[in-house]
Amino acid sequence: MTNLEELVQEINRFEAIVSEWDESQRCVVVGLKRAIEALHKTALKRLIQNLKEESMSALRHAVADEVVYAVLLYHELVKPPKPPLEQRIQIALDEVRPSLQSHNGDIELVAIKLPDTVEVRLIGTCSNCPASTLTLSQGVEQAIKSHCPEITKVIAVNSGAKVESSKSNLTSPFSSQRGSTWVRVTTFDKIPESGILAVRVAGNSFILYRQGINIRCYQNACSHLGSTLDKGKVENGIITCPAHSFQYRLETGECLTVPDVSLQSYPLKIREDKVFVQL
Repeated sequence: MTNLEELVQEINRFEAIVSEWDESQRCVVVGLKRAIEALHKTALKRLIQNLKEESMSALRHAVADEVVYAVLLYHELVKPPKPPLEQRIQIALDEVRPSLQSHNGDIELVAIKLPDTVEVRLIGTCSNCPASTLTLSQGVEQAIKSHCPEITKVIAVNSGAKVESSKSNLTSPFSSQRGSTWVRVTTFDKIPESGILAVRVAGNSFILYRQGINIRCYQNACSHLGSTLDKGKVENGIITCPAHSFQYRLETGECLTVPDVSLQSYPLKIREDKVFVQL
């Protein structure tokens, strides 16, 4: 094995083999993998510290190697490079675009004015909606600043937005009211006892777990790499991710494989046998 691509392919091949083993065998492999990784991370930390004390140029030269960099990145010992500013802004706009499009609107980047200003243009119904100011501040601006902390000003140009207090019934697609929306997802009897039911609503994918009369709702995504969980094996209240065998306790959402990476949970309520989830 001489290059990073071949090494990754070999690792993927072994992971595919292990995924076909039974649960007890996979747990042994996962435990061994974690122990080896912990040992390697400790050794790498000491190596980096020694190199820092002896020669920063030698450390920079070592990190320039693609395999060394990939391993250090895997162990979170170096920070991944930031994408260019324009790319990060476009990522932010792509995040808010579905909400704007649901209101027959859209957005485009007009200009980046360094060091701290971005100009955007609201399109379609968002361009002259009385709630466009809220749309800009509650959705677009927050998304851009999240991905680009160096940006402090987001300005809408040629939007034609006019805020009218008498139009209070018109709301931004990013209004905080949307955060407390209860959506019906299924009925109680469709969730199998001690099992899970996968549902998809409003662009979100959930798994519902029922134990007796108690139901829990989680995002249908493994906290490891985001793989869907609904095809995973459920046994004794524990679900195993079919991709990389991460395990979660469905009663609480806690991860049994790695601490502090619990499943994302959602509030729910039951009315007349109907199950509602709070988005």
